[in-house]
Amino acid sequence: MAKKKKDAGRKSTAAAAAERMVMGGMPQEEQDDELMQSPFRMVVASFIRDKIAMIGMCAFIIIFLCCMILPFFFPIEMNYQDVTQANVAPGFGMLSIPSALKDNAQDIAAGSTFSVGIDKDGNVYEWGTFPTDKLKNIPSSSEMGKLTMVSAGLDHIVAVNENNQVFTWGNDRMGLASIPVELKTNTSPIKQISAGYQVSLALTESGKLYNWGSTYLLSIVIPEGVQGNIAQFDDNPNIVIALTKDGEVVPLTNSTNSYTAVPEEVQGNTVAIALSDESAAALTEDGRVHTWGNNVYGSMNVPEEIQGHVTAIEGGRYHFTAILDDGSVCTWGNDNFGQTDAPGFDSAVTNVSAGYYASYAIDENGHAEGWGLKGYLMGTDQLGRDVFRRLLVGGRMTMTVGFIAVIISTFIGVLVGGVSGYKGGKVDNLLMRLTEIVSSIPFLPFCIILSSILGNSIDETQRIVLIMFILGLLSWPGIARLVRGSVLAEREQEFVTAAKALGVKEFGIILRHILPNIITVIIVNATLDFATCMLTESSLSFIGFGVTEPNATWGNMLNGAQNGQVIENYWWRWLFPSIAFGICTISINCVGDGLRDAIDPKSKER
Repeated sequence: MAKKKKDAGRKSTAAAAAERMVMGGMPQEEQDDELMQSPFRMVVASFIRDKIAMIGMCAFIIIFLCCMILPFFFPIEMNYQDVTQANVAPGFGMLSIPSALKDNAQDIAAGSTFSVGIDKDGNVYEWGTFPTDKLKNIPSSSEMGKLTMVSAGLDHIVAVNENNQVFTWGNDRMGLASIPVELKTNTSPIKQISAGYQVSLALTESGKLYNWGSTYLLSIVIPEGVQGNIAQFDDNPNIVIALTKDGEVVPLTNSTNSYTAVPEEVQGNTVAIALSDESAAALTEDGRVHTWGNNVYGSMNVPEEIQGHVTAIEGGRYHFTAILDDGSVCTWGNDNFGQTDAPGFDSAVTNVSAGYYASYAIDENGHAEGWGLKGYLMGTDQLGRDVFRRLLVGGRMTMTVGFIAVIISTFIGVLVGGVSGYKGGKVDNLLMRLTEIVSSIPFLPFCIILSSILGNSIDETQRIVLIMFILGLLSWPGIARLVRGSVLAEREQEFVTAAKALGVKEFGIILRHILPNIITVIIVNATLDFATCMLTESSLSFIGFGVTEPNATWGNMLNGAQNGQVIENYWWRWLFPSIAFGICTISINCVGDGLRDAIDPKSKER
């Protein structure tokens, strides 16, 4: 009897030692909790202890929430394009006025993505993102002398010094650097200059207008009796409009369009004119603003409270900026970059300038402030679209396509695998042959051929739905085989025999008894398939057979980065989508691996 007790004691000691080894030396309280946990809680606890899996889950959740929520705060127009903003590098320095100029400004002009200004001593300053390095080739101060006026365009600058000499630098294509000889020999002081879209203009005090640059893009026709009688002008990429010394508004063109429909009430009564890219504005003697043209982005919606109080007006791309009689500033029109958020000034504003997507104002003390487009967080693409905004919308599209495809493939795979594994015999043989047939279909060539055949006969929404279903209908064989193997193992268990003895129908046994026991395996496989479907969709979009423009996905964002020039010079166009896509897929795979290890701890050993 004593020997038996001794042996029992040895066994209990050995068992306790073995249990301590299993528990990994946990404190007694944690060991008790571990023994009392349900299988689900044990899986969750094991997953939480996996640092890589948790990091992956956090990264994926952050990306997912950003792509689903941030587009509401950073909306995007799918059909938006603006070549003036093409391939702009990341940064927010477009409105960063140099400190030496900020409180000593004489004149400032906003270009497409850069600005230029001169101080009261005639020195020139440039800032922003330059579309060409030629803009940095500023003529020396000894050559230009003291500048008095400056104007910025798409990618060139025009300036005038105190000796009435005209200078230009930046892009010199289409004759932009060929200043007319008549202007060089002109003796009348220059009153106004403009660096327009592929054209430059200069107006003298004698009322004569000179232009040089692209006569193909902008044909200027000055009617008889107008040349020599021009008091002011303004231009946009479509037309030049002049204001005569008699207060008449004259479009300098032979064509008829929305800009030439000048209201009768402004003729003979106008003191200033301004043009946006789609509309025109005339300021009359009574301080009221009259507009005509196309009301794009609300550029013709003049605030009623300023009518009768305007003293000067300037036009940007889709907005207008005006000085009021109390020295304050008012802006209206397009506000997608904050163009209408004019700041307050301590002193009266004496000079305003409205450029493409920005405005500047200088008060009577020489203090300058700018508002509007500051820059782009991740730059722009070849069509001038914000990469950051498209990255958010593209992520939402890529994840949605992958998620719907996984749901379809998982549903079909579980159904086929469950029936095949439970029924066995001829049913199993038939369904497995069907699985092999689907597996043998070359996926990418099939999608490319189908997309080419149906590409012109369906709209973009139908194409997106088609891609979801193709991905889902061709991706289920893997999970079907996995479910079949798990069901084959589970159907021989005692609880299945007991369910049959109780008269539970076969479909109920599969859904209520077998499926809950293999659900974790399905979740792991679906998680990994999610990343695979995202990769496949992006691959199709990358080669041009998936979701097409203007809809954004991470794949078609990378589609434009297939040549060496883009890779070398416009790195932001492929770097940011690649990073987001890489982090997202790696995170999903880490989560899937973590779930697999938590469900089956022995998988780490294998």
